[in-house]
Amino acid sequence: MVQKSDPNSKLIAENRRARFDYHIESDLEAGIMLLGSEVKSLRQGGSNIGESYASVEGGELWLINGYIAPYIQAKTWGHEERRRRKLLVSRKELARLWNATQREGMTLVPLRMYFNERGMVKLKLGVAKGKKLADKRETSAKRDWDRQKARLLKQGG
Repeated sequence: MVQKSDPNSKLIAENRRARFDYHIESDLEAGIMLLGSEVKSLRQGGSNIGESYASVEGGELWLINGYIAPYIQAKTWGHEERRRRKLLVSRKELARLWNATQREGMTLVPLRMYFNERGMVKLKLGVAKGKKLADKRETSAKRDWDRQKARLLKQGG
């Protein structure tokens, strides 16, 4: 039986470069505190998390430099496009993330922003370690080889 995708769950933004630039160790889902005009703008599909990152500051988790386009109908009570947005995680998760960033030198990278099945905006964060240039070259070479291998198998069969 084929499962139908929920009309409320929808991908808003994806950081496709994150997997190229970082080794993703683990990931987690976090809620995000938004204004009404920001949610309406996200429903229209105007956002970018490519240059953003997350940080633990003052016992709270923040999304920094995430872009949400202005909502045109909310002229008077609009929102700032690149403001810091608070991310919602449990205290246990927050302690684990603080430990990873401060002691182990990891980075918190946003991977995907999406509406879940209940229509709430969620952010998938990756706990990651940066790749060196040689690692990036190796990843690129492996991807090229896989592509070439698939092409050869397609021609042969």
